[in-house]
Amino acid sequence: MVTQENQWQVLFQSPSSAARLGALKTNHGVIKTPAFIPVGTKATIKSLTPEDLEVLRVQIFFANTYHLWLSPGDKAIKKLGGLHEFSHWHGPIITDSGGFQVFSLGRQSFRLRQNNNGAGKLLKINNQGAHFRSHIDGKKLFLTPEKSIEIQFNLGSDIILPLDDCSPYPLSRRQAELSLARTHLWSQRSLQRYQELKKMASQPPLIFGIIQGSYYQKLRQQSARFISRLPFAGLAIGGVSVGEPKEKMRQAVGWIMPLLPADKPRHLLGVGEIDDIFDFVRMGIDTFDCVLPTRLARMGKLMVKKKPWFIDITKSKFARDKKPIAPSCQCYACQNYTRAYLHHLFRERELLGYRLATYHNLYFYMELMRKIRQAIANNQLNELARQYGVSG
Repeated sequence: MVTQENQWQVLFQSPSSAARLGALKTNHGVIKTPAFIPVGTKATIKSLTPEDLEVLRVQIFFANTYHLWLSPGDKAIKKLGGLHEFSHWHGPIITDSGGFQVFSLGRQSFRLRQNNNGAGKLLKINNQGAHFRSHIDGKKLFLTPEKSIEIQFNLGSDIILPLDDCSPYPLSRRQAELSLARTHLWSQRSLQRYQELKKMASQPPLIFGIIQGSYYQKLRQQSARFISRLPFAGLAIGGVSVGEPKEKMRQAVGWIMPLLPADKPRHLLGVGEIDDIFDFVRMGIDTFDCVLPTRLARMGKLMVKKKPWFIDITKSKFARDKKPIAPSCQCYACQNYTRAYLHHLFRERELLGYRLATYHNLYFYMELMRKIRQAIANNQLNELARQYGVSG
């Protein structure tokens, strides 16, 4: 059984940057870092099988607590053997708290599938938790820090996250202070419930704390110090990539990296563009999650090494193109199909197109991370970055 104390090891520290190689032990396997974590919101990476993920060398994927709680339900999943048995995926799984989706529902106008009766609107948030309506049927729900931890234990995740108050951008200083205080309070309550459930679990998950603070340096640093002192197995950085300019995102992360202990893994939530990955790996980030490669795939945007790092296969210029998606790529899609065929599939909305595009994009990301790990070991990360059009 993996414990909070023995799960993380730094294997190599770059002599020229804060980049590092690590190994994160979970109940369902070891994750080599730096690593990119694809998002499988409803316990599936759209269009791919678990066997596909194994061939692609996906180490772990990210499932969504909010959506799985609503359907089919965390208790139903527990009765079916947990997420791993339910989805036929035997590698590690990380789940979020559900907070990001809850607060997003409160800030947007969502239309019900059958009628428009106010479902999706956040009714009330206070220090106890969040009252809101389901985006599916309008049912009133109440999510607390304790409830989120209980749901994730039922799901059988390998890594779980506490409920936090997800800060939008921009946010006033006063609003950011109130939001941060709530996040810290919820972190402590989450840990208490985690410790209680851990005693009854044969294979308890690891729990990562979440650092918030919006775009205020003192608040970010205050959060980094506070969360780092709590007995979390790892640290996640939240509240970035929420519509702010990239330079602000790098600044906010840069404020806190020197404050984070080396003996805990560092995860950056919701970040996954190619230049971001290189820059944040050099700053010492170990893992990332993002919907980008799979979402782009469904739009017909296929990853390549040249900026903007994708081609839009739906464009008519590819209708007679006999080349593979990326000439040097060794993935199944590139080895067997042409751009012209992919163009045809997307124009006709054939399901195979989405599958091949997703397969290619995830292969691209997994291969990128493999090369990054190799480059760190050889002290050649800047050289690799320049090959992808990212300044060294």
